[in-house]
Amino acid sequence: MQSIDAARPPIVRSGAGAWLMLLALMLAAGNALAMRLDVKVTGLAGEQETNVLALLSIHQERAEADLTPARVEALHRLAPDQIRDALAPFGLYQVEVTDRLEVPPDPNGTWVATYAVVPGPAVKIGRVEYAVTGEGADDPTFPKTFPMQVGDVLLHAKYEAAKSDLRSRASSGGYLDYNLLRHRVLVDLVAYEAIVEFELETGPRYYLGKVSFKQDLLNDKFLRSFVNFEPGVVYDPNLLLALQGRLLGTEYFSDVEIVPRKDATGDDTLVPIEVVATRNKRDKYRIGAGFTTDTGPRVSADWRRRYVNQWGHNFRTELQLSPVLSQWSFDYRIPIQDPTRDYIIIKPQSTWSNINTQKGWLNSVQVAHSTLTPSNWRRTVGIDYTYEDYEISDIQTGISSELAPNISWSKTVADDPINTKRGYRIRYGVLGAVEGLISNASYLSAALQLKWIHGFADKYRFITRVDLGATLAEDLTELPASRRFFTGGDNTIRGWGYNSLGPTEPFNDDTVGGRYLGVGSLELERTIRGPWSAAVFTDFGNAFDPDYENKFQQSVGFGVRWASPIGQVRVDLALPYTQNDYEIGDGWPPARLVFVIGPDL
Repeated sequence: MQSIDAARPPIVRSGAGAWLMLLALMLAAGNALAMRLDVKVTGLAGEQETNVLALLSIHQERAEADLTPARVEALHRLAPDQIRDALAPFGLYQVEVTDRLEVPPDPNGTWVATYAVVPGPAVKIGRVEYAVTGEGADDPTFPKTFPMQVGDVLLHAKYEAAKSDLRSRASSGGYLDYNLLRHRVLVDLVAYEAIVEFELETGPRYYLGKVSFKQDLLNDKFLRSFVNFEPGVVYDPNLLLALQGRLLGTEYFSDVEIVPRKDATGDDTLVPIEVVATRNKRDKYRIGAGFTTDTGPRVSADWRRRYVNQWGHNFRTELQLSPVLSQWSFDYRIPIQDPTRDYIIIKPQSTWSNINTQKGWLNSVQVAHSTLTPSNWRRTVGIDYTYEDYEISDIQTGISSELAPNISWSKTVADDPINTKRGYRIRYGVLGAVEGLISNASYLSAALQLKWIHGFADKYRFITRVDLGATLAEDLTELPASRRFFTGGDNTIRGWGYNSLGPTEPFNDDTVGGRYLGVGSLELERTIRGPWSAAVFTDFGNAFDPDYENKFQQSVGFGVRWASPIGQVRVDLALPYTQNDYEIGDGWPPARLVFVIGPDL
C-alpha cells in the first residue's frame, strides 16, 4: 500500500590558412557525429500526454548536442518508470509500457525510441474518512462532507485543491491555530482502491481587535477612516490585506506592514492589529515630450505633492505647451468620508488655443465633490466658473463669464487598462447656466461618450466609439467656444484636423461649431505578430446646428499598432473621402497621417 500526500562560437581574428581549414574539418566532423534521436509515445492524449512528455527525460534531452549512445540507453532504461510516475497523479497505477529502442545501421542515422502505453483503469476512492473537530466542528464554513466522494477517480490535483480550500476556510474563518491531524491518501494496489483520510482540528476562533498605527505622517483619526471593519469581527486575513492595499493605494506610504499582535491576546481571542507605515517621498516630478497630429510637438511638466498636511490633502499641477494648444492646471484634493472613494476637488485651469476654430484664452475654476458609488460609478457634482476671451470666426468673437452647475458619471471596466482585450469606458453628464447669474446666457447641455472593446477569435479586436451631445439654447451665438460642439481629429473623426468640423459660416466657410453632436467609429484590428497588429476603420458623423447647413462627414483608413508598455502606439492613414464633396471613384482623396500614443481606455 502506498501513502501519497500528493554559445556563441569563438571568433577567429588571425592565423594561418591551414589552421582555419583544420578547424573547419573538426567542426564538420563534430556535426557529422552528432546523434539524431526521435522519441514517440503512443496511447495517450491531452493532459496525460503533456505530463508524460514533460517528465520524460529522453524526450527532453533528444535534441542535446552532446547526446551519446550510452546516455540514450541510460535514459531509455529510466523511461518506463518515469511514464508510470507521470501518470500516477491521474489515478493510473496499472500502467503497462512496451518500450523499444531502434539503433540505426548507419552511424549517422536516426535512433528511434518508442513507448506504447496502456494506461489501464484509474483507481477509484473506496473509503473517505473526514472529520472537523474542535471549536469550529459545527461551523458552516466547513463542508459536511469531503469534496472527493466514494466512487470518484483519484485525481491528486483535485485532492490537493480540496486540502488547500479547507485550509483557506479555516484561516479566513478565524481559526488561526488550526491543525491538520491527518491528511493523506492510501492506495491499496491489491484491492485497487484509494482511501482518503483527512482530519482538521480548528482550535479556538479569533476576532479582530483595535487597530493602532505606528507612523509619523498623518493624523490617526484620518487613518482610522481607512479601516473598513469594526473590532470584534471574525479574524479574516483578507480584511487585513484589503486595509494594506487601501493605504498603499493612496501613495502616502512607501511601505505598509500589518502586524497582528496575537501574542498580546493572553487568554482572550481578540487580536490587536498594528499598522506600521513608512512615509513616501513627498514630491514627484515628471518632464516629458511628445507628438500628436492634433497638436503637433509638445512638452510637459508635472509636479505632484503626495501629501500637504496631516489630513491627507494632496495636489497635482501640470503644464503642457504646444504651438496650437497649451494648458496649465492645478488639481487640489481633500479626502473626505471614505478617503479611498470620496474627495473634494478644487481645480483652477487656464487654456490657450490657437486653432482655426478656437482662438483665445479660457480660464476656469472647478469646485466639485467626487465619489465612487457602490456599483463603481464615479459621480462628480460641482460648479464651474469660467471666463473666456474667444474668437471663432471673423465675426463670432467675444468675452463671456458664466457659473455652470454640473453633474457627471463615469465608469471604466477593462481586463487590462493599458492594452485592453475586453472592456469599456463610458461617461455622461449634464451642465447648464442661467442668464443673469454671472452668466451671459441660459442653456442646458448633455453629452455622452462611450468606447467599447471586444476581443474575439484570439487575434481580433472590435473597437467602437460613440460621442453624442445636445445643447438647449436659443441661439448658437449665445454660446462661447468652449460650450459648442466641434469634432475632427485623432480621437474623433480621423482625416480632419483637431476640432475642424462642424457647421460653417455660409459666406467664408469658417467652422463655428454647433448645438448638437453625433460621431461614431468602427474599427477591426488583427494581431499580426507579437505586439504588432493592423487595423481598418471608418469614422463618421459631425457637429450640427439647425440654424446652419449641416453635412455628414466620413473617413476610412488603415493603420498599424504596437502594444507598448505605456499603451498602444498607433499610426493610421485616414482618407476623408467626403471632404470637398469627394466621392468614391473621383481618384485618390486627400489623406492624413495620424499618430497617437496612449492606453486603449
